[in-house]
Amino acid sequence: MSSTSYAVLAKARAKYGKFLTDRDYTSILACQSVAEVMVYLKSHTHYASVLYEVNERDVHRGRLEQLLRQNLFDEFGSLCRYDSSISEGFSRYVIEKTEAEQIIRFLILLNSNSTEKFIFQFPAFLSKHTDIDVNMLANARDYDDFLNALSGTPYYDILKIYKPDEKGRLPVSDIENKLYARVFKRVLALIKKKTAGSEQRELLTLFRTINDYSIFSRILRLKKYYNLSPEVLKAGMLSEYGSLSRSVIERMCEAKSSAEVFQIMQSTGSGRMIGKIGYNYAGDIHPRVQYRLAKKNIHFSNNPSVVMISFVFLCETELMNVISLIEGIRYQLDPKIIKSLLIR
Repeated sequence: MSSTSYAVLAKARAKYGKFLTDRDYTSILACQSVAEVMVYLKSHTHYASVLYEVNERDVHRGRLEQLLRQNLFDEFGSLCRYDSSISEGFSRYVIEKTEAEQIIRFLILLNSNSTEKFIFQFPAFLSKHTDIDVNMLANARDYDDFLNALSGTPYYDILKIYKPDEKGRLPVSDIENKLYARVFKRVLALIKKKTAGSEQRELLTLFRTINDYSIFSRILRLKKYYNLSPEVLKAGMLSEYGSLSRSVIERMCEAKSSAEVFQIMQSTGSGRMIGKIGYNYAGDIHPRVQYRLAKKNIHFSNNPSVVMISFVFLCETELMNVISLIEGIRYQLDPKIIKSLLIR
């Protein structure tokens, strides 16, 4: 292994070593207000330098999330400088995944006539790395405005085929499927082109398992909230980017109950993880699986690229936890309930 590779591994693990501890989480859960949480984060954690300008008595969730996402991207960027062999491609993956998330978020707001809320949670760092016209997007009030903001980007050709229905609503689930298909296709192509041996096997296992659980969670969500037919469900699953067989996915789509979907998933190789992670609701499983895989990789993998992308996933998890803590304390939820939402 080269000295550069050792540097990536050492740097990522050192940064991970500064993450919030069980003691930190216990201390934050004991806070009585958001202001107390912010004082603790600024005084006792690695977020001190990120949050030093934030007024703890006037915390806006959108601004806070922007700062934390900026910190996540900066942390990843500092690792990329140590190893350029695949880091540029993974940087694009992080950007494109964020772009897809923001497009989907905008369309959900458009369906509810609430697009004016979009800019308040838009990750500011993305503006420097995207071809999307952020100002046009922030001011878009209909689908034509939205498409104009995406003109000149790869997303325009994907999204121009869609039109709002007679009620002005868009098929967000179909669009979500198209966008994430592009993200997975590109990252798997990158892995196959730039890596080999154990590095490639570890990366493919990581991303395919994550997609397996994305499919599983999506089937549960679409069945519960949209009552879609098995035929419609089957057409929207990204089976080519995971390890689940087409027949298994079809069986889950045809299942008569959530319990049956769980039973089918748990009979697969990747699905056996469900019984080991602990979860509160179905939508909780996917991020917990991603966290478990990333945590294992950052401790035991000797491949820098695997450790780098696992570090990103762990950063995302901690960001989710911090937001859950702040929102839970803001709304005075029982500490036991807040604790149950944390992914650890």
